[in-house]
Amino acid sequence: MGANNGKQYGSEGKGSSSISSDVSSSTDHTPTKAQKNAATSEDSDLSMRTLSTPSPALIFPPNSPGFQNGRGSSTSSSSVTGETVAMVHSPPPTRLTHPLIRLASKHQKEQANIDRLPDHAMIQIFSFLPTNQLCRCARVCRRWYNLAWDPRLWRTIRLTGETINVDRALKVLTRRLCQDTPNVCLMLETVIVSGCRRLTDRGLYTIAQCCPELRRLEVSGCYNISNEAVFDVVSLCPNLEHLDVSGCSKVTCISLTREASIKLSPLHGKQISIRYLDMTDCFVLEDEGLHTIAAHCTQLTHLYLRRCVRITDEGLRYLMIYCTSIKELSVSDCRFVSDFGMREIAKLESRLRYLSIAHCGRITDVGIRYIAKYCSKLRYLNARGCEGITDHGVEYLAKNCTKLKSLDIGKCPLVSDTGLEFLALNCFNLKRLSLKSCESITGQGLQIVAANCFDLQMLNVQDCEVSVDALRFVKRHCKRCIIEHTNPAFF
Repeated sequence: MGANNGKQYGSEGKGSSSISSDVSSSTDHTPTKAQKNAATSEDSDLSMRTLSTPSPALIFPPNSPGFQNGRGSSTSSSSVTGETVAMVHSPPPTRLTHPLIRLASKHQKEQANIDRLPDHAMIQIFSFLPTNQLCRCARVCRRWYNLAWDPRLWRTIRLTGETINVDRALKVLTRRLCQDTPNVCLMLETVIVSGCRRLTDRGLYTIAQCCPELRRLEVSGCYNISNEAVFDVVSLCPNLEHLDVSGCSKVTCISLTREASIKLSPLHGKQISIRYLDMTDCFVLEDEGLHTIAAHCTQLTHLYLRRCVRITDEGLRYLMIYCTSIKELSVSDCRFVSDFGMREIAKLESRLRYLSIAHCGRITDVGIRYIAKYCSKLRYLNARGCEGITDHGVEYLAKNCTKLKSLDIGKCPLVSDTGLEFLALNCFNLKRLSLKSCESITGQGLQIVAANCFDLQMLNVQDCEVSVDALRFVKRHCKRCIIEHTNPAFF
């Protein structure tokens, strides 16, 4: 056993073989019988951990950016509650054969007072290390290797890369993390595999089967997954609260599987505990699918439907019937959403804090009046590209949503200095203001804003006809303000 573990950490030739082959592959050194017995006695208590050790090539291909020279290239931090890049490797050699190396190792061992620390203290130290350093620590010795794989350091798995075999990686990782609790990863709470295009339903099924305590799942850009796989995850992971399926074009709905629905008692109501749902760029999502999502995910507080181009006012009506606790909502680029949809959204009243309706060309001052009248605690509004909004809509918004902190009314050609004056005299807490491509805006309106909104931190006046003097006035009164402009004379 000890001789078999003499295989170098960065070996690429055997990286893609099965897990058992990582241990059973032979080396050039042929041990004697006495050496075999000594190694067997020394490693008997670690045999199970070694047998289940994955190979790094299962996670990162040798030529991929995520795996170079046996080390992860990520620099993200790892903590007890933080994230660890899912890079696994073979255990370090049990002994060093070269005499000089043995002497150096013995000298270092005598100086290593850190080895006197108990395991719990070592794990606490490891929790503050970035991912690549944690992986290096696992190569120091057997003890550190086992401590680096403590489940408490693996509350989060993050995989990135288009070429990575995500399905196999998840299978290997969950098997390794299930070592102390067979078939179940009780500590794993977050899985992030965004941008891994090779992820399929099989990988999500692995997560659903092994991670009952999962709370956060991000699979954005993984366009090969389907409704069935998502249904399995939400049905088998009852604590899931955060789900990001943005860019998953095959996902048209979020619901429980039929088997899970049958098992639930009537008191449960067939509900899903998801609070955060991002379905940006799910182009095939329609009103009926949104109806199903709303009926099952009644606890939603954050919902993002950017560029879900088939959503209409009817879908928003379904949403407001069931999901009355929404705080943040985005329907940007949903071209069929109109003032009637705004009337439905206004039913959220003071609970709504964030609203994005950018490029919804059917929304006018009428829709803005609905939001302003009932959603008085609104903090963020993005209405860029809503060309039907005028100074009257801005006036009503400013007088009713006085706690507004961020406003984007870029590309609204009918908004002029008059609208800015209403903003300046009512929204004193305004921190971010975008007026990009507002053709009717002049330097006079900017000066009124700067003279009243001292906390302004960002101002976008690109493609606006404003003078250098006006920009200097803004900078003089709002010292922390970053001005985005297209005037070459101002710097």
